[in-house]
Amino acid sequence: MVYIKEAHPDDEWQMDINHKQGVVFKQPKTFEERKHLAGLMIKEFDLKIPTVIDKMDNTVEACYAAWPERYYLIDKAGMVAFKGKPGPGGFQPDEFRDYLLKRYDVK
Repeated sequence: MVYIKEAHPDDEWQMDINHKQGVVFKQPKTFEERKHLAGLMIKEFDLKIPTVIDKMDNTVEACYAAWPERYYLIDKAGMVAFKGKPGPGGFQPDEFRDYLLKRYDVK
């Protein structure tokens, strides 16, 4: 997983649901701030997959059109094996899960 810039920071484009869920953060201005928020996300969701953090120039986010959310699967050869549609409307976790189940027999 690559942690990119915040999709709905309090100082840019905040959504009411973020306030209701208590997930309100400012857009990080330094890599250390972004690293801190990534750590909170990893802990909150108990993530077990490797997670890296996009640099402050947002190179990964720009190259993969990842904002605000998007699924990609990179295979062992380093090639894009699956490219989901951008979220939130195209964000279809079931589609990604089905792909994994059919292609890789992942449970």
